Amino acid sequence: MLSFLAAKPARSWTRLDGVDLLRGLAIFFVLMNHIHIRLLGADVLYTKYLPQQLVHVLVWNGQLGVQMFFVVSGFLITCISVRRWSPLSRIRIRDFYVLRFARIAPLLLALLAILCVLHFAQVEHFVVSEKTGGLGRAISAALTLHVNVLEARHGYLPANWDILWSLSVEEMFYLFFPLIARVLGQSKWFIVFLLTFVVLGPFDRTVWAHGNEIWQEYCYLGGMEGIALGCLTALAASRVRFPLVAARALGLLGATIVSCSLIFSWQGYTGWLGRTGLNMTVLGIGTALFIAGTAQTQWKSPRLLAPLLKIGQYSYEVYLTHMFVVWAFFALFLHAGSSMRLVPTLFVATILCAGALSFVVAHFYSEPLNRKLRSQWGDGPNKLGSALEPEPEPEPESTPAERLVV
Repeated sequence: MLSFLAAKPARSWTRLDGVDLLRGLAIFFVLMNHIHIRLLGADVLYTKYLPQQLVHVLVWNGQLGVQMFFVVSGFLITCISVRRWSPLSRIRIRDFYVLRFARIAPLLLALLAILCVLHFAQVEHFVVSEKTGGLGRAISAALTLHVNVLEARHGYLPANWDILWSLSVEEMFYLFFPLIARVLGQSKWFIVFLLTFVVLGPFDRTVWAHGNEIWQEYCYLGGMEGIALGCLTALAASRVRFPLVAARALGLLGATIVSCSLIFSWQGYTGWLGRTGLNMTVLGIGTALFIAGTAQTQWKSPRLLAPLLKIGQYSYEVYLTHMFVVWAFFALFLHAGSSMRLVPTLFVATILCAGALSFVVAHFYSEPLNRKLRSQWGDGPNKLGSALEPEPEPEPESTPAERLVV
């Protein structure tokens, strides 16, 4: 983070390296965790001779990665909403839903179609058991945003379905976000509304989970706490211009909190913070501070971290498609005899190919459809609102300002 010291403040946002870095880290930890779980299931005890602290950092931080996703999501969606409809009390509810549908639905519906085909073909690891309600129940849960509830009540779905729990939490929040923003967007009560999620999140992860381990991780309020922190960060950044020194300090403090939360995650889970559910809150606050600092200084990431930034730019596509790659390479690993020396290759190959697949999916499917749907429904200043930063009158040869990328 030393390049923080050379950062300069800027008002116009295109890509934010701090945001892409967080998304890249988050998806990295999710990938590492999902590969590790497959290895555990096959009794490949590759961690036997590794330091346990290192093991926890590398392969057990998937849930923390998702919490970081939630904070980033709240920040970006609120930033774009403020730019389009400021103040938020002027938000166009239908248009907000249209924009979310255009971004989320194409890939989600394609994923569900593929999973249905694999279920009917009785492909191993893709069949939804009757114990969890069968295929129809899984589809209904995915489309009505309660995969997390289904799993908490009936057990885990197959891995490619299981990942949809976080989408259920996220989109349930955004189902009500424009309605509340329309009513409270210009008052202090909107801040109070968001802070309520921050207060209630730890309780839903602990007291109200009643010992249900799935709900402790997949609960609505626990994830919405992170989204609300991101929303609050966006509102603060849109209203307050921090001095350069203060913005740098916020970023460095956030980086420190996030790093400590990830490095000492096991201690966080087993200690007082984990028992009270505050370990996720601390991570969320650190993530929010890092975003606030890097956004207002337009911090540029070191080139060494470029791969993380790149994979972070396609985090949604990686998240929804990565389990296909995990299962494919894990099958090859088993076919090759489950050799311990192939474990590093399994991790590296899976991560690289998951990133490559997400790039292809984004460029040739989800993004073209996103643009087509938005164009069809009239994306622009007069219809769906503009997310463009106001700019001075350009010279004839200049190009339009770029959109803030979600």
